[in-house]
Amino acid sequence: MTERKPIGVSFETWIDRQIREATERGEFDDLPGAGKPIPGAGRPLEEMWWIKQKLRSENLTYVPPSLALRKEAERAREEAARARSEDEVRAILDQVNKKIVEAIRTPPPGPPLALVPFNVERAVEEWRRSRPEPPGGPEPRAEQAAPRPGGSRTRSPSNWWKRRAKGSA
Repeated sequence: MTERKPIGVSFETWIDRQIREATERGEFDDLPGAGKPIPGAGRPLEEMWWIKQKLRSENLTYVPPSLALRKEAERAREEAARARSEDEVRAILDQVNKKIVEAIRTPPPGPPLALVPFNVERAVEEWRRSRPEPPGGPEPRAEQAAPRPGGSRTRSPSNWWKRRAKGSA
C-alpha cells in the first residue's frame, strides 16, 4: 500500500513519482499485453463493450434461460436416442421434463418458452422402434406368454353385460 500524498505536493508530481518508483522496482514487467497495441484502439466503443469483453475473456455466453432450456431439451432428445436402455431414456427425459414443467409454472426471462414436456412413453416406443430386433425375433411379453386361467376361451366384460341384459329381459 502506498503512503498518503504529502500535503505540499501536487497530485501530478506525487503520482508520477509513484509510477517511476514502481517501474524501477519492476512491478510493471511481464504484464499481459506488454509491448502490444491496445486491442480495439481507434474503433468506436459499442454499447456494453466491457461486458462483452469480459464474456469473451471468460469463455462465457449469455443465452436467455428460455433459449438455454430449449437447447437442453434438444440435447436431451438426442441423448435419449443414443441411450442404451429404456430406463436410461426415461431418466434423461424425466430430468428435462422437471425443468420444463418448472419453467412453465414460473416463466423465465427472455423469449417465450414454447416447450411442452416430453411424452416419455412415446419416446420410449420410438426408441424401441429405432433399435434392431434381437436375433430370433422379439420375446413374447409376460402377459401374452402366460396361459389364462379357465382355458383358452375367455369372455370380455362387455359380453357379460350383454348376457345379463338378455337374462333380465
